[in-house]
Amino acid sequence: MTAVLDIGPLRSLVAVADCGGFQRAATHLHLSQAAVSQHVRRLEAAVGRPLVERHGRGSRFTGDGEQLLGQARRILALHDETLRGFDVDTEETVTVGCTEHAAAQLLPSLLSTLEATAPGYHFRFRIDRGLKLREGLSTGRIDLALLLNADDPHAVPVGELDLTWYSGPTWTPPSAPTPVSVVAFDNPCALRNRALETLAAHGVPAVIGAEAMQLAGVHAAVMAGLGVALMATLGQTPEGLVVRDDLPRAEPLQLYVCARHGLPTEVSEVVAQALRPLLGRPAPLAVGA
Repeated sequence: MTAVLDIGPLRSLVAVADCGGFQRAATHLHLSQAAVSQHVRRLEAAVGRPLVERHGRGSRFTGDGEQLLGQARRILALHDETLRGFDVDTEETVTVGCTEHAAAQLLPSLLSTLEATAPGYHFRFRIDRGLKLREGLSTGRIDLALLLNADDPHAVPVGELDLTWYSGPTWTPPSAPTPVSVVAFDNPCALRNRALETLAAHGVPAVIGAEAMQLAGVHAAVMAGLGVALMATLGQTPEGLVVRDDLPRAEPLQLYVCARHGLPTEVSEVVAQALRPLLGRPAPLAVGA
């Protein structure tokens, strides 16, 4: 057998997926874009099939490319684990996906904790909608994801996110029977569902008055007086908004750590252990403690 899958090209292939393109992968690996492209061509020559194809202004993985990407992650994990067994320093990059809910308050503390407790890993973060993060886990583009109300039986619960109603400074509740205008993320969204369910459970009529794909859009709509929004902010009121204690209290949402297939359990637990104190949930006692 003359075909060989070298470690360098495999690392470039994974970087293209994780970084979102050849140029970003080259920057991350401290290589030229031409070198990364050459690495991918070497892999294509080895397997005899195209791995990456043009798509609009960018590129995307072919079906064979997605298949090799998953195998590449396993090969690199075993490669790096072998080197660590000989006390050779290696730093594994772990991509953590998170929705925008409480990201500004949660991620800085999480990163500081991980840097102190997991020196053998480099953590990269991706902020996106829950649906996209789930897709990233299934394709291996994301190693871990912090998700609300996950339905994965292997998901690790790490704590609850308290939810608070916010409005602009000039907003006032409408008189019945006029419905409360709610500002929400586009569907699907756990916060959107919880907001509408909470109001309905207390007999408060509601209507979606504005929708947005990103948190900045929700903030802007609320500040403009288009309605109220239910948010997870870890007790920190967003600038320009006010807390609405005159609306029904919403039950918190559970936050989970979800891992891609094949990721070592120890990596998930490192992140889970770092998150629990930040959410006010003590770490579980060790067996026999």
